[in-house]
Amino acid sequence: MKLVKRNADLGLPTLWEDLFNNDVFNFPSFVARGTTVPAVNISETDNDYTVEMAVPGMKKSDFNINLDHNSLTISSQQQVEKEEKAKNFTKKEFSYRSFERSFTLPETVDQEKISAKYTDGVLKVVLPKKEEAKAQPAKMIKVS
Repeated sequence: MKLVKRNADLGLPTLWEDLFNNDVFNFPSFVARGTTVPAVNISETDNDYTVEMAVPGMKKSDFNINLDHNSLTISSQQQVEKEEKAKNFTKKEFSYRSFERSFTLPETVDQEKISAKYTDGVLKVVLPKKEEAKAQPAKMIKVS
């Protein structure tokens, strides 16, 4: 078998470019089209789970948080219309922004006590644990 080196300087794409520089794998092109998914951090303490989502520039009313069985879905759909009128022209721009993230909750979450707060561009959803799921302190068991 003979190996042939392809030279990208001649305008010939490499195999890597052939595989990943198309619309199926070119993830930055999705971002450029306005389809983004907010970054999420999930943490756990002894008492709860916390989901923090970076969504700057939004209002509390822009969010929809739904709980269906053990599935938590956070979504938003935002539409902005901007219109400028001058003497000889009219300019009207539309902007749409939406996302949806779903999370499967563990059985240990107390679904009746879930709370959400939006502050400084971060949506924070607190998922408290059921009492029986919380870590219990160590105890001594007396042998009889």
